Amino acid sequence: MNEHPPSGYEAFDLLATMVAVVRPDGECLFANAAFESVMRLSRRAVQGLNLFDWLADAARLRETAAAVAGNAYSSGRFDAQLRCGARPHEDLLPVQVIVSQTDSPERVLVELIENAQQARQDREERTLDQVQATKELIRNLAHEIKNPLGGIRGAAQLLALELNEPELAEYTEVIVHEADRLQSLVDRLLAPHRRAQVVGDVNIHEVCERVRSLILVEYPRGLQVLRDYDISLPDFRGDREQLIQAVLNIVQNAAQALQAQIAEGSAVITLQTRVARQVTIGKQRWRLALELHIQDNGPGVPAEIRDRIFYPLVSGRDGGTGLGLTLAQTIAQQHQGMIDCDSEPGRTDFRITLPLP
Repeated sequence: MNEHPPSGYEAFDLLATMVAVVRPDGECLFANAAFESVMRLSRRAVQGLNLFDWLADAARLRETAAAVAGNAYSSGRFDAQLRCGARPHEDLLPVQVIVSQTDSPERVLVELIENAQQARQDREERTLDQVQATKELIRNLAHEIKNPLGGIRGAAQLLALELNEPELAEYTEVIVHEADRLQSLVDRLLAPHRRAQVVGDVNIHEVCERVRSLILVEYPRGLQVLRDYDISLPDFRGDREQLIQAVLNIVQNAAQALQAQIAEGSAVITLQTRVARQVTIGKQRWRLALELHIQDNGPGVPAEIRDRIFYPLVSGRDGGTGLGLTLAQTIAQQHQGMIDCDSEPGRTDFRITLPLP
């Protein structure tokens, strides 16, 4: 885990927005937990860097920081784009920048608020509510389907015994086979709710390694499964087997979407773990959480189903049941977490967020 904040700056780690204390020339003296989480760098790595280098257009911040430090005005506010990631050229994040005075002209306070932060939180809350409503609907519907299915299957078997013409038996076999298929589908829908959780200490990297070994057995050629682990992540309480199933469902979906790249030998899936701080999941805030990113270089999730991929029976693949992601989301919710997806052609990132003790 990262070092503690300097004395006097502890309260900044409680904020969900990014905060940095910098010199007027841009040198970073302090960055809070939200800042290091978004930048994907430790606090120690951020300190000493020049904050101006992390904006796509640094001129406005440079002028505002100098004016605020020189007491031309007490604060300044403007929109900008923040470069995120371990390398400053990676991703551009639209932010609102607020520069304020401190108790010393040698330091200014820079607050960075994601423009999409509130929209994302609202979307996550809607997703959780929708998944909960859908889960209840599925459970009720599945139970209603199960009862007549047993009667249909039994009647078909009895009818087969009464038939004198063997060729007619094909029709009863079709009825029995389709009834069994629907029964299997219903069982998969109800599976996460039937089995009680077996709670114990879980190491997320053991989960990842188990999934990695399973997928490489299934795809021994043409697919790389890369690791990018934060080994400082602690164990947490959860159902190891359920979490393996959730991660495996997502990785299998990724591999199935990478069929063209696997044939070319260029398919890559990356398992990345990170610590997140001051995370809001649904309507509850957690001081610490783990983020497991499952990234692939496939064609991306089709735009027409991107907002519905966690709904049951929604699939972008011919022959898919559309249950894998639904079950994964249900398992994540049973661990008080959630899964979201960011996708575009050439890069898809499923992020599993789970609270840490």
